[in-house]
Amino acid sequence: MPERTILIVEDHDILREGLQILLEAENYNVVTAAHGKEALLQMESTIPDLILSDISMPEMDGYEFYEQVRSHPEWMAIPFIFLTARGDRADLFTSRKMGVEDYLVKPVERQALVTTIHSRLERSQQLMLAQLQQTYEASLIMLANAIELRDRYTRGHVERVMTFSVKIAEKLGLGESQINALRFGAILHDIGKISVRENVLRKAGPLDVDEWLEMKQHAEIGASLLDNVPFLEAALPIILHHHERWDGMGYPNGLAGEAIPLEARIVAVADAYDAMTSSRVYHNENSRDQALEEILAGSGTRYDPQIVEAFLSVLEADAPGDASKIL
Repeated sequence: MPERTILIVEDHDILREGLQILLEAENYNVVTAAHGKEALLQMESTIPDLILSDISMPEMDGYEFYEQVRSHPEWMAIPFIFLTARGDRADLFTSRKMGVEDYLVKPVERQALVTTIHSRLERSQQLMLAQLQQTYEASLIMLANAIELRDRYTRGHVERVMTFSVKIAEKLGLGESQINALRFGAILHDIGKISVRENVLRKAGPLDVDEWLEMKQHAEIGASLLDNVPFLEAALPIILHHHERWDGMGYPNGLAGEAIPLEARIVAVADAYDAMTSSRVYHNENSRDQALEEILAGSGTRYDPQIVEAFLSVLEADAPGDASKIL
């Protein structure tokens, strides 16, 4: 991991230099300033990963410096810690009210300082990764929805398939990494339809042999489109195999039973249910009960019976009584 940069803002020269030596010994890159104005100048060329600031300083005190930092959108997420000799309740309350992440009172023990800095940096990184994933996920949903508009899906198909898939996975006790892969696989399960001709996607009647062959290729094409995206590597088997059948009669590889990736088996059920309960150019919308009956009829042939059972439990939890009467 590259060095994390800490900005120390402290008007006491000896203390500032001591903190710098201490944190550099912990393998942090350290920049320093004697007051808020100097710190703002430093931040024009070096954006720190964390700020450690005194409160009582000449030129610009810690409170004003904090407000200046937070007034810049690109600096709003930087963790900010006050390190000060002012330890009364009023100062602590003011700091918390302003939104300062931590407040340490001088003199502070080395281990307490290092631990606080480390935990704040770790938490900041976790938040950044979560925000990045949310942004990435939203972008992929927009892309998938834009593609599926060509197929005249009911708006929200992608989100519903993703939601059902995640709920099934949670019911089965899948781990966080599997659920993350499932989430992206569900969003992008039909991304390969970008290659299918418009007249094939929108055909109201049955597809002929050539048209059906073209439609079936969307799973392989979708997986190949994303083959060079490392972030989505774990989602590729879902995209490739979500049209496989439990009895081995699906496509593209005719996999059967547990040879089909578990996440793909989950998406197969979620996708089929939403397709049945949505109005398509090639069929009218089915009722919830009709769709459930079809899913149950396909248990053990089209679908993994364990997935079907978990899906029914999910529906029963969402709308008690509706799913149980089908059993």
